[in-house]
Amino acid sequence: MTAPSPLAGLVRLAKVSAAARLPFAFARVSGKVAAITPSGITVAGLSPWLKLGDLVSLATHGDAVLAEVIRLEAGEALVKPLAQQEEVALGAAAVPLGPLHFRPHASWKGRLLNALGEPADGGPPLPQGTEAVTLSQEAPAAMSRGVISEKVTTGVRVVDVFTPLCFGQRIGIFAGSGVGKSTLLAMLSRASGFDMVVIALVGERGREVREFVEKVLGDAARNAILVVATGDESPMMRKLAPQLATAIAEYFRDQGQKVLLIMDSVTRYAHACRDIAMAAGEPPVARGFPPSVFSSLPGLLERAGPGPEGQGSITGIYAVLVDGDDHNDPVADTIRGTLDGHIVLSRAIGEQGRYPAVDVQASLSRLAPIAWTAAERAAANDLRRLVARYEDSRDLRALGGYQPGQDEELDRALLLVPRLYGALIQPGDAPPSVDAFADMAEALKRAPAKG
Repeated sequence: MTAPSPLAGLVRLAKVSAAARLPFAFARVSGKVAAITPSGITVAGLSPWLKLGDLVSLATHGDAVLAEVIRLEAGEALVKPLAQQEEVALGAAAVPLGPLHFRPHASWKGRLLNALGEPADGGPPLPQGTEAVTLSQEAPAAMSRGVISEKVTTGVRVVDVFTPLCFGQRIGIFAGSGVGKSTLLAMLSRASGFDMVVIALVGERGREVREFVEKVLGDAARNAILVVATGDESPMMRKLAPQLATAIAEYFRDQGQKVLLIMDSVTRYAHACRDIAMAAGEPPVARGFPPSVFSSLPGLLERAGPGPEGQGSITGIYAVLVDGDDHNDPVADTIRGTLDGHIVLSRAIGEQGRYPAVDVQASLSRLAPIAWTAAERAAANDLRRLVARYEDSRDLRALGGYQPGQDEELDRALLLVPRLYGALIQPGDAPPSVDAFADMAEALKRAPAKG
């Protein structure tokens, strides 16, 4: 028989409390709602028993409303509901519930969850594991982490050649909207060698969730746990979804598994943190973002990576939306400085019909020297140099200012780079590449040159 989720138990207890006006057996204290504003709800009488991040149950005439503590003062606490707050009235009873926790289970693979760990796919209740995990765990100590040493074969040629990944690496996909980010993430989710895949969809359009699962992910969805918080859900839910996905990944990492964690997108997590921080009274300091956002981001991202020696690893792939294609905005800059590399998608490349639209010159994997062999490193650096020569001479060639035979290396770039670009085109439903360097060598040797 399937065990009920811990959250379902909290909600049932909250309903009993709302009806009988009795505190929970384990709480023994209660407060009341003193003020309601669009940014949050003020609760009086509970401050000594609360901590930041704790849940509070607010009584209503129907289901109790769950809220998270976002600010504490001597006589009152500011809480922000996880969902809508219209049903909460002044004077309503408030009961502390402690921190939110979950019990992940291997049978969650292939299921779609909301940010509270409840089924969002219309399926049966989720079986519960034996070990409880909280959302705000600390990253492993720096000197206790294992050493990254093993390459990941993603099957995406442009990634495996120019920005190769290793198990335990964290890399960002930086892109504006509509440049093929979700398709590339789906292709990377099929990478070989992982025991578990966890995907967080944060702030997505509601209509796109089913499309992403059924059409973009396809069969790969059966091997993944998906956590979803759509764009119309509250900032609290959009903040919890990435934290829950990371906590699930940590659970399986601690069991010795190689976990792939994909988050689309971490920027929307930052937006949710901004909304909550400003509701708590923090001032904006950088393009409207409060200071706590820039500490929350490393706190989330550092939880991925190699686990303690002898345990598993979390390979993190994070989508980063760049507003107005500005790759130097404060959030993107903070994330890029925290991760172990960045894959930049270019709108100009996408407009040429070359997908994945990876800008080879702007992309970098800091662990590429570990992933490459000596021959692969030489080949990748040579190709990158030819791409740079080809692109730098584009305007000169367009004006007719270059004649073949004047520069041997540029002549070689003009011959090989168009072939390279053709070989890097890989539709989202194409079979994964087994050996990307062999594919490149074959394409450069046999493909006809293009203009």
